[in-house]
Amino acid sequence: MFNNIPPLTRNLIIINIVVYVISNFFLYALQKPELYNLLSAFYPFSPNFKSWQIVTHMFMHAPFEGGAGIMHILFNMFTLYSFGPILEQSLGDKKYLILYFLSGLGSFFLFNLWNFVEIQQITSTLQGLGIDITEIYRQADINYSGDILLNNKTPEIFELSKELLINLKSPMLGASGAIFGVIAAFATLYPEARIGIMFIPIPVKVKYVLPVVVIGSIYLGISGNGGGIAHLAHVGGAIVGFILAKIWKKHLYRFK
Repeated sequence: MFNNIPPLTRNLIIINIVVYVISNFFLYALQKPELYNLLSAFYPFSPNFKSWQIVTHMFMHAPFEGGAGIMHILFNMFTLYSFGPILEQSLGDKKYLILYFLSGLGSFFLFNLWNFVEIQQITSTLQGLGIDITEIYRQADINYSGDILLNNKTPEIFELSKELLINLKSPMLGASGAIFGVIAAFATLYPEARIGIMFIPIPVKVKYVLPVVVIGSIYLGISGNGGGIAHLAHVGGAIVGFILAKIWKKHLYRFK
């Protein structure tokens, strides 16, 4: 069955699985989690950010410990397996790769644009309260080995300092942004296609599913009720996938 998957989709799935196995079952077994710190994408102005993370975060998934990680990668790879082959065959290799990676980049930039707005609000408030935020940035470095000492002069200052520290130390990771771009492109090119959804007894047209998912992701991302999931990253990927599919749709069957 795996050999029947078109080559690009198959190779993307293989790369994601190989990276996951290496980062979880080899390096973690050796108590060396550095791959997560190097390849996951930190906020661009965090001391932990590296330029290559813009791309490499697409191949990282939540750690296996606790069980969430295995569901993260399984869901993403199953979704890619479900929608990717059709797009790879209809768009061709070049456009399909452009779709995948630009959607991943779109997810990174939209997520961090929102991060930038939130972090600027926090830092402005802290500076207005007379707090030197450079010390928080120093302690946010993953290589920092000293004690975390946040200013607790008031509960407000402590909570804001803690929130800033968490934002600087918490990376985004996963192929979800790229895969949401694939789903959005599929919905744009094949809006009448029906898909099965858990707890709904009949297949639903994908053109109805995508807007609901995007609106829900926007709400969860902005409200902060995302449960640790980068919902706005999903939206960024979906926007890019939709735009590319609209551009390509006009010429898709011109020569067929």
